[in-house]
Amino acid sequence: MDETLTLLRAAQAGDREAAGRMIEENAGLIWSVARRYFGRGAEPEDLYQLGCLGFLKAIDGFDESYGTRFSTYAVPKISGEIRRFLRDDGAVKVSRGIKERGTVIRAARKELEQGLGRDPTVSELAERTGFSGEDIAMAETAAIPVESLQQGAGEDGFPLEQMLGDWVQEERLVEYVALRQAIEKLPERERQTIFLRFYHGMTQTQASQVLGVSQVQVSRLERRAVKQLRELME
Repeated sequence: MDETLTLLRAAQAGDREAAGRMIEENAGLIWSVARRYFGRGAEPEDLYQLGCLGFLKAIDGFDESYGTRFSTYAVPKISGEIRRFLRDDGAVKVSRGIKERGTVIRAARKELEQGLGRDPTVSELAERTGFSGEDIAMAETAAIPVESLQQGAGEDGFPLEQMLGDWVQEERLVEYVALRQAIEKLPERERQTIFLRFYHGMTQTQASQVLGVSQVQVSRLERRAVKQLRELME
């Protein structure tokens, strides 16, 4: 650990040789993260190079006062760099049809908000647009950056990824794209609850008003959805 900190401090001070040594010594870690994204339209070597870029960003951004191991801090940086490439330039794309549907839904939401003086429910959006509740949830979920799952939800303040896995254990880091795919497999009510709570950051009370159910029902839906997501991602 002392040697790692010595190299890290030197790399942060601009020592390229120290940074290179850290990459060499952590090549296995970088490859372990890159392997999660094999078969998604990018060459393994390209994924590894993207991982190295994320690793260098981790070196620049790490602060010893965080109280965490450097490797724990580095893994989401490595993964994030790869995901960013796949989302923006690679195989993970949102279809044109879903984008167009999202545009219609956003316009309808804005009109209903102005007319009702509150957020419209999913059923009200469905009536206005002619789309099903499932179509609405999928279109709106697809339009939101996956990084938003790192944000705390409502009054609880816990990110969805922390509710699904142990952040400290590198092998259990949640893949954001896989999580989105798992969310799409949830029943409509559960999917809507996850969307409102963890993407819109609503409290359970606010989500209950949108869904037209009680706060207790939202709590039950949320617990059931999180349990199903854990099972889908095992």
